[in-house]
Amino acid sequence: MSPAPHIPVLLDEVMAALAIAPGEDHVDATFGAGGYTRAMLAAGARVWAFDRDPDAIAAGRALEGEGALTLIAAPFSTLDQELGAREAAPVDGVTMDIGVSSMQLDRAERGFSFQADGPLDMRMAQAGETAADFVNTADEAEIARVLADYGEEPRARRVARAIVEARPLTRTGELAAVVRRALGWRPHEKKDPATRTFQAIRIHLNRELDELAEGLAAAERVLRPGGRLAVVTFHSLEDRLVKRFLRDRGGAAPGGSRHLPELAAAHAPSFEKIGRPVRASEAEVVANPRARSATLRTARRTAAPAWGNQMAMAISGAGEG
Repeated sequence: MSPAPHIPVLLDEVMAALAIAPGEDHVDATFGAGGYTRAMLAAGARVWAFDRDPDAIAAGRALEGEGALTLIAAPFSTLDQELGAREAAPVDGVTMDIGVSSMQLDRAERGFSFQADGPLDMRMAQAGETAADFVNTADEAEIARVLADYGEEPRARRVARAIVEARPLTRTGELAAVVRRALGWRPHEKKDPATRTFQAIRIHLNRELDELAEGLAAAERVLRPGGRLAVVTFHSLEDRLVKRFLRDRGGAAPGGSRHLPELAAAHAPSFEKIGRPVRASEAEVVANPRARSATLRTARRTAAPAWGNQMAMAISGAGEG
């Protein structure tokens, strides 16, 4: 495998939280370019690495040949099922680096970014509905809902109306231009407003918040007592979801979760948090600007039974509002 085309975010902090001992079993739930996996292998772990992007799996096959790595072409929401089928659970650690990878962002043909023009795609698994399908067929109300819920776009209806009026749209550059015109953006302004629209459509197409909620619940099921969970997020929707999961699973929500109070109160804490949330240092941000918005949250699995998928559903819904 060629050198990773991106720098793993908060790598030292993640590895410190995992505290890997040689011979442990760890899950890299978001393999990407393999940055975390390489560090886990170097620490002496056996690694089970997941990715739903076939390009990431194909690029990682050479690394897999070294023997301590097993690549699994599947979304991390199914990690408990996949590990169970391989008799690989329980494990000592699960690490998640949420969101789009640098490999995906930097390839114009994948359509995740408007920095270089490409086809409106945005599919992590390279299957199913594309971004072009969505913007060209969804009605205005549905587009506005997606932009508001997943992009936190304050003028979602205005942008949705402009998208519908400009259809058909097939290129990332076209969509970005439509959003900029709708919001009156000028090139000298610091943040490009198209960022929120692209984020929203990507999250919607790939079910990213649902995947995260289901993946956290799956991690809870496969971690052995004392096992560590490390999750790196890059925007507020993801971070709120992880924070709520760890708060509720740690028994810190007064009276349980406001969504399922009786269920929360009936369960013993399945996680205990490890330290405070960690952000990238100034030095790391200078070396890797994509680390600027990253937040790492870590927790240790207790011996209590897993709470189950019901809470994952509640957490996912809460993150989308």
